[in-house]
Amino acid sequence: MAQNSKKINILLADDHHLVRDGIKSLLGKYNEFNVVGEGADGTAIIQILQTTETPIDLVLADINMPNMSGLELSAKIADQYPVTKVLMLSMLDHEKYVSQALQSGAKGYLLKSVNEEELVFAIKQVMSNSFYVCSELTHQLLTKSLFRTSGIKSKPGNGVKVDFTSREIEILELIAEGFTNLEIADKLFTSKRTVEGHRLQMIAKTGVRNTAALVKFCITNGVLNYV
Repeated sequence: MAQNSKKINILLADDHHLVRDGIKSLLGKYNEFNVVGEGADGTAIIQILQTTETPIDLVLADINMPNMSGLELSAKIADQYPVTKVLMLSMLDHEKYVSQALQSGAKGYLLKSVNEEELVFAIKQVMSNSFYVCSELTHQLLTKSLFRTSGIKSKPGNGVKVDFTSREIEILELIAEGFTNLEIADKLFTSKRTVEGHRLQMIAKTGVRNTAALVKFCITNGVLNYV
């Protein structure tokens, strides 16, 4: 886990030179970030990881790249360099790519349309061992199914039926967008304690360990119906 006193060493993987330059320029404004290398495909990034003496904390990778895609790169890093985290930065906004990225070992997924503030926030979230999907996609994913009915029933991969109430879904949407318990309580005109109770109930229902895992569960384990 990155500490505040330690710079986050980052590699950029994107086959568009202008995109890499733009990200480097943006991250260069922040003292806590250090872009130490870049490559036009996954193969170049693996070569850097194999030869550099600098510990790499994070790889920002596009999905569509020649020679070795971002998904292949993510899987190799998860297998060979488990300390290094991967955050996908892509133009692809379909749910299947988010699912594929997470299954490959990536810790987050951003659209290239995100603003500077969200990019910085996502990097910090991933480096604090949290899971992050950009707000535009989380809203799309969590509202894809019939979330405004009296409840939602699904069977995740382990075969256990999970039932979420409409209020739990409302809270889940806001959690995924990064709101705190107090902010959610204000939006839903209820108490912070009630929101925390719903959060803990959803964690208990799904059998996951924490809130980040709850959101990941809902994306990857059948709570959402992909089309």
